[in-house]
Amino acid sequence: MNPVPPAQDSGNGEQQEPLIGLPSLMTMAISGVDLTPLGSQLMARAESHPNDGNAYMDISTILQLKGNHDIAMAMQIEALKIQQLYRQPAADGQCKIRLLAIVAPGDLMSNTPVQFLVEKSDISLDMLYVASDLPLPDAVPEHDLVFIAAGEPDENRPLLNQLAQLFKSWPRPVLNAPDRIASLSRDSAYALLKSAAGVVMPVTVRIDKWILEKVGRNERPISSVIPETGFPIIVRPVGSHAGRGLMKLDNPGAILDYLQTMSENEFYIAPFVDYRGEDGLYRKCRIVLIEGRPFVCHMAISQDWMIHYLNAGMADSAEKRDEEARFMANFDEDFALRHAEAFHAINERIGLDYLGIDCAETADGQLLIFEVDSNMIVHAMDPVDVFPYKQTQMRKVFAAFREMLINAMQRTPRPD
Repeated sequence: MNPVPPAQDSGNGEQQEPLIGLPSLMTMAISGVDLTPLGSQLMARAESHPNDGNAYMDISTILQLKGNHDIAMAMQIEALKIQQLYRQPAADGQCKIRLLAIVAPGDLMSNTPVQFLVEKSDISLDMLYVASDLPLPDAVPEHDLVFIAAGEPDENRPLLNQLAQLFKSWPRPVLNAPDRIASLSRDSAYALLKSAAGVVMPVTVRIDKWILEKVGRNERPISSVIPETGFPIIVRPVGSHAGRGLMKLDNPGAILDYLQTMSENEFYIAPFVDYRGEDGLYRKCRIVLIEGRPFVCHMAISQDWMIHYLNAGMADSAEKRDEEARFMANFDEDFALRHAEAFHAINERIGLDYLGIDCAETADGQLLIFEVDSNMIVHAMDPVDVFPYKQTQMRKVFAAFREMLINAMQRTPRPD
């Protein structure tokens, strides 16, 4: 079955097939659908309709989901040469809120994936791509409010500075202020949260490769880089996400072995914190703060300290899923209540309307922060027959996001 809906005007002045979009394509990928035939169909469409930016953008997304990053980015460049605006309409054409998201060129981790938060709702989403060399157009789509979805990577810093000036006196509400997004790098977030009540965030240092090599050759002690710290340490390349290049190194020699496999020149390092529970298992939660209120999105349980939900074996273990279901059902009266002071401090210090947090608990019951970011994927794509409890929880998250938009609109009356 062809998943492409009827044609629409996507903003470049021509009728073209609508964007299939990230939520639909990622759901297909997670469900095991081979996206290759659809990619071929889209490529043929792009060849016969060279001004069809939606086709190029969907091809780029498919290539990213298949792991072909460089080609995917090249296809995205072609899409953005044609048009900056990409649309996800409200469900059934019942639009109650017109949301304009300002997004940056880049991979799937470069922007807040707003598409998942408003999918199948009465919110129409216009995603407007901007960059230092791709300025905000003179005419933007009619909208009720703006959400800054561009993330904090180094390459986005000039853009975030520009957006902070552009949207300083915007006539519509603007959510997730660009200058606050810029503070979400791992070392900056540590500086903001290191003294927050109830929060444990290991000291995080940005370090050049040559200094790390000196530590690996025993020419510098690790304590000269991270005071009062010994091995093991955690290392990852600057700008990496989803565990790419993340390793636990137990001694100086392991640093040299690690660097032989990495082409990057800058890294984040931090002391390793053993956060195993009494049963020897690690538990990591993804939580979002929406207007300061915490909502749980998942809890992964694993024997491995490097947990990602997809590799934690949650789908294969009814016992793990039962624990996650209980965690979600009791979250407001248990975890959120116990860590209310910590969540309040994070919200006050980070200062974003919408924020993702990957966290756990220390042995003494404090909130252990791994990362704070506006770009974490939050979704309802898990199979309902395997994860029936998740639908209720994710509807709460999406409803809270919608309520945040309404509250912002009510705080800022439309100009005459």
